[in-house]
Amino acid sequence: MQLIESISGVRGIVGDSLTPEVAVNYAAAFAQFCRGGKIVLGRDGRTTGKLIGNLISSTLLAAGCDVIATGVAPTPTIAIAVEETGAAGGISITASHNPVQWNGLKFIAKSGMFLDAVENERLREIARAGKFTYRSWDALGRHTADSSFLEKHIGMVLSLPYIGTERIRKRAFKIVADCINAAGGMIVPMMLRHLGCEVVEMNCDVSGIFSRTPEPVPENLTELCLRVVKEKADLGIAVDPDVDRLVLITEKGEPFGEEYTIATAVKFVLERAAKKAGDKEQSVVVNLSTTRAVDDIAKKSQARVFRTPVGEINVAKKMQETGAIIGGEGSGGVILPEVHYGRDAIVGIGLILEQMAGFEGTISEFKKSLPQYYITKSKLDVTGKDTERVFSAVIKNLPSGALINKDDGLKIDFRDSWVHLRKSNTEPIIRIIAEAPTEDEAKSLVQKFKSQIG
Repeated sequence: MQLIESISGVRGIVGDSLTPEVAVNYAAAFAQFCRGGKIVLGRDGRTTGKLIGNLISSTLLAAGCDVIATGVAPTPTIAIAVEETGAAGGISITASHNPVQWNGLKFIAKSGMFLDAVENERLREIARAGKFTYRSWDALGRHTADSSFLEKHIGMVLSLPYIGTERIRKRAFKIVADCINAAGGMIVPMMLRHLGCEVVEMNCDVSGIFSRTPEPVPENLTELCLRVVKEKADLGIAVDPDVDRLVLITEKGEPFGEEYTIATAVKFVLERAAKKAGDKEQSVVVNLSTTRAVDDIAKKSQARVFRTPVGEINVAKKMQETGAIIGGEGSGGVILPEVHYGRDAIVGIGLILEQMAGFEGTISEFKKSLPQYYITKSKLDVTGKDTERVFSAVIKNLPSGALINKDDGLKIDFRDSWVHLRKSNTEPIIRIIAEAPTEDEAKSLVQKFKSQIG
């Protein structure tokens, strides 16, 4: 399996494409990229994380960098630590939602945001050149362990002006938290207990031995759904290994929908902002594959929606450019600039529990109050085909009135539905995502374009 190098850093199968040599090479390259200084280093709890962490830490120290080691911590916590300490950069050892045999490195700039496409390419150029300089025995970097950032992260969320901790505590939510035995196992229960919730811990031992397939999508959360009903809980919470995606389960044991994490956060923040903003136009940023429910919600608050190519850094940079007050991605990622410019499940938990504390009803009843859409996803093998020609052929067959966006593959908007065709960076496939008011319409839309391409 080839090492995957993308805007999300690098990731691969440990011992196969992600070897000690790769870890050392990228650590040395990042030290050079940052021009020395302090580097924050943390890991998502995978069983291979400590091994890789030791390799990276030793390399950074040899390059003269001081290392601030957070230990097991969410990626957003590591990003916050970079900002809080004035570090030159940070590395999160994580393969995000990939299976347990995978691991990887996410690189964080001194801004606390991920490296963008240009910065990632510069880092890869340094890594490929392999011309590294190491320090003598008396000029090595210093290693400092600091596990305080979990509490600091929680404190930043709880201190937001519109998070009423007492209001949430009065609701005394009972919540089942599935943290897949990774980095969320400490911070998520801690956050919930700060908010007066009764917490049923599920897969929170931080052993790094995943209890399910890591990606928090409905097919992987069946045990959580059953547990919520069994415990008579108000809701269930699931996160991915590095805690940047938040997914909810209703009190009925049904998926709330990962797309509706960002939709709920947008609704909450825009409604609160509208009370303060007066006539000032607010803006929201999401990626091209995120639910149209966000647009409907924003319209009610007279806010503007900007869309970017898929990728957290693309959304974050557009948020900075436009001054957006909320943003994220439909995979369950919420970005709130008041905390930091990165997807953050802890932020999402705070916003959604505050929303529910002010709603007189269950979370399934709240879901019914939101614009209703259905998203379906599929893929198509295009081995031997020129994807640009494929997209051109699709465009020629479109009905008049369809809106075309080619910023990231091909996004086509119809009156009450859309389809997004994206070429994979790692496989000869096109990913097809469609949204419509009903499941049948969305599936029909996917099938229509698969037949047209195939």
